[in-house]
Amino acid sequence: MTTAQAGTGRTITTSIPARLDRLPWSRWHWSIVIGLGTVWILDGLEVTVVGNIASRLSEPGSGLPITSGEVTGIAAALYVAGACSGALFWGRLTDIWGRKKLFMITLAVYLGATALTAIAFDTWWFFLFRFITGFGIGGEYAAINSAIDELIPAQYRGRVDLLINGSFWLGAVGGSLLSIVALNTSIFPANVGWRLTFALGAVLSLVILLVRRHVPESPRWLLIHGRDEEAERIVGDIERRIEAEKGEPLPRAEGELTIHQRKSVTFTEIARTLFAKYRKRSVLGFSLFIGQAFLYNAITFGFGAILTTFFDVPSGNTGYYFAVIALGNFMGPLLLGKLFDTVGRRVMISGTYLMSGLLLFGTAWLFDRGTLNATTLTACWCAVLFFASAGASSAYLTVSEVFPMETRAMSIAFFYALGTAAGGISGPLLFADLTGTGEVGDTVLAFQIGAALMCAAGLVAAFLAVKAERRSLEDIARPLTAAASKTRGEVRTGQGTGAGTGTGTGTGSGPATA
Repeated sequence: MTTAQAGTGRTITTSIPARLDRLPWSRWHWSIVIGLGTVWILDGLEVTVVGNIASRLSEPGSGLPITSGEVTGIAAALYVAGACSGALFWGRLTDIWGRKKLFMITLAVYLGATALTAIAFDTWWFFLFRFITGFGIGGEYAAINSAIDELIPAQYRGRVDLLINGSFWLGAVGGSLLSIVALNTSIFPANVGWRLTFALGAVLSLVILLVRRHVPESPRWLLIHGRDEEAERIVGDIERRIEAEKGEPLPRAEGELTIHQRKSVTFTEIARTLFAKYRKRSVLGFSLFIGQAFLYNAITFGFGAILTTFFDVPSGNTGYYFAVIALGNFMGPLLLGKLFDTVGRRVMISGTYLMSGLLLFGTAWLFDRGTLNATTLTACWCAVLFFASAGASSAYLTVSEVFPMETRAMSIAFFYALGTAAGGISGPLLFADLTGTGEVGDTVLAFQIGAALMCAAGLVAAFLAVKAERRSLEDIARPLTAAASKTRGEVRTGQGTGAGTGTGTGTGSGPATA
């Protein structure tokens, strides 16, 4: 096997990106979705459970000397801080060390930290491992999204990415229902139930870790880092498995890519790429993440307080309402995802952002008039978040596909950290005061701020969104290592099963033909 060190410095011509993009959907692709995508269910479970167990942890006999405010305040802030710093730390290493190594390491960090949270015996221990849990999950976003986009064929990339990011809300549904059972003292003692919720997260992550062992390294990453022989073996094996499953030869792959292999890119090159060469795309990513972060905080941060303050919903029953809201969130990416690959990115991204913002403006108007009750307000939130969830998931899709291969994980990490910080720090500071006053006008203002920023992001997307649907990643953003033309001494990789010889010019892999 060629090592990254030994292989760098060469110029090679390959059709591997085109071969990956022309693959039909198969059982192998489902194994990638299951192995990599299910971690967002854990994230949703984690975040929701912590919010729901805050009151139980603060009660005498919980086994932990902590207040409810410390759980939802300090512990939540530390989780956010960990996620932001983890995204940036692991994101850089993902581009240098590879996707597989990092999505194994980050999940192991998450697993260990969650398990250690379950045995917390003091407040400082709980705080420490909430930070480390976030540190692991932040790294997951960069490693997983980059790996998925590089392994999934171009014609399916949008819907798969949206569905995987939207699966966070399946975890939120599970977390809401799990907390109802785990916190029932007639079933589990007060000092046991909340620990079992964290222990379950550790067990599930262990299962996912075992499944992930069979997910290969990204052949695209291997090519750039001098390991083209390994990339060829991986892609050849995938092609043979899919041909055996389909019972027919694969279609010819059109297009080749010529690259100068290298080990890594510098921070200067990354900054130049994000803020000079692709300045408009960075503005787009910034707008999308900020818009969705504030809309979600306008609704989800104070939803329980709004229901209990204005509609006298018992605090123990708010979990049921949240489960309904979370289900609406998941249905958006599930039902709208295919349209991002067919109707197109620009129309769907701008449309989902604008629609969710306008619906939230409408919800604010109805709330201000006093025409809503707990059930109808929840229904309005579901309608808003049906579109907002698809839009928010498309923000992750956008930043993972519109920047060059060599900076992909770091780009995801940067915008994820930016959005998470805005949503987890600025959002609560703003919306806690507004939704906590008990005044209708203040809650209306919170809705209007979230709606306005979401609409503004939708307008930015209408002008700046990249038409990336059904296009190769190399066509959307030319790799920094791509050669302008073929040079003497270049190496040509094997063509593989059914791949043909390709007819590309060396500037990209061309569009998928399947």
